[in-house]
Amino acid sequence: QQTDIHVHHLCGYNKINCVRACVCVCVSVLQRGFRFRYGCEGPSHGGLPGASSEKNRKTYPTVKVSNYQGPARVVVQLVTALTPLPQLHAHSLVGKQCDKGICIADLLPKDSNISFPNLGILHVTKKNVVKTLEERMSEAVRMGHNCGVFIHPEIDALQGEVRVPRELHEHQRSAISSAASLQAKEMDLSVVRLMFTAFLPDSDGGFSRRLEPVVSEPIYDSKAPNASNLKIVRMDRTAGCVTGGEEVYLLCDKVQKDDIQVRFYEEDDSGVTWEALGDFSPTDVHRQFAIVFKTPKYRDQNLQRPTSVFVQLKRKSDNESSEPKPFTYHPQIIDKEEVQRKRQKTLPNFHDFSGHGGGGGGGGGGGLYRGGGGGGGPAAGGGGGGAPGSVGGGGNSRVIASDVMNISVCRLFCFGQSVFDLSSRLLPGFYYLQLWRRRWFLHRILSRRQLDSLFQYSVTGDPVYLLAPQRPLMTAQDEDGDTGLHLAVLHSQQEALKSLTQVVSALPGEEVLNMRNHLYQTPLHLAVITQQKEAVEALLRAGADPTLTDRHGNTALHLASQQEEGGGMIQLLLQHRELRGLLENNNTAGLCAIHLAVLANRLCSLRELLEGGANVEAQERGSGRTALHLATETDNVSLAGCLLLEGNASVDCCTFNGSTPLHVAVGRGSVKLTALLMAAGADPQKQNFEPLFFREEEEKEDEEDEGYIPGTTPLNMAATSQVQNLRTHVLMEVLCSYRNKQVVLDVEVKQEVCRALESEGCWETLAHSLGLGILNTAFRLSPSPAKTLLDSYEVTRTHARTHASVPSVSREQIMETRIDSGVLSQEQGSFRYLSPLSSVQFNTSFSLVHF
Repeated sequence: QQTDIHVHHLCGYNKINCVRACVCVCVSVLQRGFRFRYGCEGPSHGGLPGASSEKNRKTYPTVKVSNYQGPARVVVQLVTALTPLPQLHAHSLVGKQCDKGICIADLLPKDSNISFPNLGILHVTKKNVVKTLEERMSEAVRMGHNCGVFIHPEIDALQGEVRVPRELHEHQRSAISSAASLQAKEMDLSVVRLMFTAFLPDSDGGFSRRLEPVVSEPIYDSKAPNASNLKIVRMDRTAGCVTGGEEVYLLCDKVQKDDIQVRFYEEDDSGVTWEALGDFSPTDVHRQFAIVFKTPKYRDQNLQRPTSVFVQLKRKSDNESSEPKPFTYHPQIIDKEEVQRKRQKTLPNFHDFSGHGGGGGGGGGGGLYRGGGGGGGPAAGGGGGGAPGSVGGGGNSRVIASDVMNISVCRLFCFGQSVFDLSSRLLPGFYYLQLWRRRWFLHRILSRRQLDSLFQYSVTGDPVYLLAPQRPLMTAQDEDGDTGLHLAVLHSQQEALKSLTQVVSALPGEEVLNMRNHLYQTPLHLAVITQQKEAVEALLRAGADPTLTDRHGNTALHLASQQEEGGGMIQLLLQHRELRGLLENNNTAGLCAIHLAVLANRLCSLRELLEGGANVEAQERGSGRTALHLATETDNVSLAGCLLLEGNASVDCCTFNGSTPLHVAVGRGSVKLTALLMAAGADPQKQNFEPLFFREEEEKEDEEDEGYIPGTTPLNMAATSQVQNLRTHVLMEVLCSYRNKQVVLDVEVKQEVCRALESEGCWETLAHSLGLGILNTAFRLSPSPAKTLLDSYEVTRTHARTHASVPSVSREQIMETRIDSGVLSQEQGSFRYLSPLSSVQFNTSFSLVHF
């Protein structure tokens, strides 16, 4: 935050007090975010704010005359910002104490500071720049206000202290005219600066002793394309591969094609650590409309193969259609996580690990667990008494290969070593001999370990002892990438899972608990998906990492938020303190857990997330929608009511393009959501960043002069006749509330009400309701019938009840919506929601005027 004191020392000389006096800027002006207004818009709604201005603490440009005590006059002018020397600007200052484009304010003797709280900037159209600038220059020279600005060398010489007003000669007027024409060609209409000049009193009582002026920081017009605040409105993807090269659709406010970049960067406490630019050319910056929509459901939900359809644009008014484009519907994947398929999968037979019976006498090849047919080493099947020389005595290559397999398995079981490389069918003879010699010894060790494990199991009944010798196999994966832990979860084998987690936890340096299958799922992900609380507890207790994500960027908490009602999985997860940090984690689609709960229509999950501390104002990364926006988009009164009343959601929260939930509700024609949001205090006059209208292409040449185009309010977006009545009824209610209190309407408010009543054509209905309908014929003859009506009503002060001006509520418009065990009701002018989780009761009186 900028400090309030931002001092520019440009000093003058006070000859009266023989001390050096100067003008300082104490509170500098806010550089961006303020809009220059056009004359057709009427007076400004609020002046230029100070740089340190906050929502509940407004500041305004302020200057101080230092080293001087006494009266002074301060002149504020607009000057250019991008020229080497300041020049007078064609735009005008408007507001209190403003005249002829400048502001003149007197500083009282007891004050040293003077503030300017009501300054506005009036935007001149491009075709009027030369004329306005010439008038501005002439007036400045005439009144001696041209100090510190460059006009013309001949004119700039006239900056001494002289009697004002001056008389301008013809050659001076000609110089000013040529200077205005020349400077107008280079003038940037999107940026200005304020120049403050102080004048001290002279011996004649006038203010002619001038101090050196000071100039503010540049002020940029928020609606100018080359000076406005840059804003990303929506992106179609918010995650990507490290290799780059993925196409992203980014919607933004109007930008200059050759003056824009898309910058990626990374930073830490020390500053920026990496940055790169998106790859695009000016031809990739499209001047087109974008419609972000969701595809409709296909007629056949049981589609078995991809089907091609067409998509086109169609205008509502005349049914005109665009050229169709192909679109393909794919069959839905019922078992997205492949849980059912894996449960039906049969485990492979392990015949390859049992030996083939050895040949009589000299043949080797006995099994790993049972002996061969000949005598020899114990259970080893070695022919000829186990002599090494009998390797070829009746065996063959298949027997040797089997022996190698058996020995490698023994090594895996006993020492955790890797299986030998069997890419070649036969090894050199030297290695055969060594392998065969080890065979009997290794088998004895294996048998001993297995025997000890069997004894321990027999004594304790704990299956962990049987699994312990097979710890090295815990990292083995099947064709789907599933480990034993994955399979135990998939088949709901809770006891087996507990035993496996105990064995796995003893493996040093192995991340078996967090191994992912081919779908990038850990055993914890599968436990949450299959809603097995016991399995989740066992895995977390064994040390499973809950922050790991699947292929969609979902953590265990993301997955739990989409579970069926009454699962309680979120409560279970949030009992672990380290999982609370995942509440605001985004998946690859840019969604937090609270967003997924709303999109999945999971009221219980939403409540559990709110109780767990989820941020109800969190915005998804695509377009900045909050959970309340998403609930409104899905027309879900239950979730919207829960967010407003139990989550205390801001009813006027905005997306990246400035749209509130009320914009969404009204635009979709949802009377229920409109009523709910209005009852919660939503502002129907709040503008988003979408222009209310657009200029036609043929007017492009006058584009600079098109004036300000306002944003769109919910009242502008009414999509149904029921919602369209909102504007009329709200205006009537405002009017009637003023009349009940017998308060005279403010002039600006009165003008707005009159314009609205006349544009909606409802002033006649209001006249009848106020008992003045008999005068409608006379009212029609006046230039403004609505204004004449209101003036007449003020005179008569009728005591007719104002409720007659509001349409009655029909039976069809009385509704009741149950929110789980809570109740949302609208009954004869009242709105009530009773939360089942608390004693909160939201009771606001309203009638259909709030619709």
